Amino acid sequence: MFFTKISLTGYKNYRSREFDFTERIIGVCGLNGKGKTNLLDAINYLCFTKSYFTKSDALNTHFGDEGFRLEGELQKEIEAAESQKIVCIYRATQKKEFYLDDVAYEKFSHHIGKFPCVVIAPDDIGMITGGSEERRKFLDTLISQVDAEYLQQLITYSKVLAQRNSFLKNEAAKSRFDFALLETFDQQLIPPGNYIHKVRKQFSEKLFPLVQQFYKNISGNNEKVDLEYNSLQNENNFEELLIASRQKDRLTQRTNVGIHKEDLIFLLHENIFKTIASQGQRKSLLFACKLAEFEILKSVKHAAPVLLLDDVFEKLDESRIKNLLEYVCKENNGQVFITDTHADRLLDALSQFGDTVQIIELI
Repeated sequence: MFFTKISLTGYKNYRSREFDFTERIIGVCGLNGKGKTNLLDAINYLCFTKSYFTKSDALNTHFGDEGFRLEGELQKEIEAAESQKIVCIYRATQKKEFYLDDVAYEKFSHHIGKFPCVVIAPDDIGMITGGSEERRKFLDTLISQVDAEYLQQLITYSKVLAQRNSFLKNEAAKSRFDFALLETFDQQLIPPGNYIHKVRKQFSEKLFPLVQQFYKNISGNNEKVDLEYNSLQNENNFEELLIASRQKDRLTQRTNVGIHKEDLIFLLHENIFKTIASQGQRKSLLFACKLAEFEILKSVKHAAPVLLLDDVFEKLDESRIKNLLEYVCKENNGQVFITDTHADRLLDALSQFGDTVQIIELI
């Protein structure tokens, strides 16, 4: 699918603005603070029903406004006759509304996966250098776009986990511990936990070879990068893990085993990647992971997702940039949005791959 138009009303720094997109490759230029990232975020919002960067919709609202409205038009091809329309309306005093072709969603989760999208942004480097939560989020975002049941199981697991943790905290103040209620929470947690672990492991096996190949292509060398899916459930029964961890859970007042503790481990020459990798190597691995996500989505959906690249030129040498854009602009046939502060640099970088490029300058 290709975005052909988007309008933003009261969204972040946009009071009211409309953009028409006429090409497959679109460069968005302007000084910092002019709204480049916010434009990409609005596109992401229409694909995922939420912002990529901000959890609170109140913080997505233009200062002084009481809500925002986003509307996007999409077509299967840039010049196709038929189009689809996505609309989001947020009012601070009412429930958020989301529409596809003027039909409201009862559950926003039903929209996820209809319009696949992959974002690469500067803060995503935390997936390589930070804690396990970012890497689980990466897996969950990928799988939720191709497996609706996975998303529902993830929602269920998160809800029961929050209830179990609240129970553990409340019980700590009591003289008598309610093991029967703890058992009830465990039995509710086990089915979604087993399902999520199984699907994550299956997707990891598809993901790892793609990450290794993309890393090689972007870095331009044969550095040995390995990935491991780290989970106690690889070798143990989830129910038995919960039982064995009960005493620790009581002491710490939280659940210490489960899919919320799993992790992807990145290795470079058999060492922990983030401890020895340079900035260029870290960014190369981030791009490799995201392009692997892109490739899996394209394979499953039989169409390329929308690709949003925010500020990708920073801290990446010229050869790695060229290798990245070679795939993004030449080998990929989906729609690509790329931001940069320098219009000339962006146009020069994108125009070498043959396609006509649309440049949007934000002043």
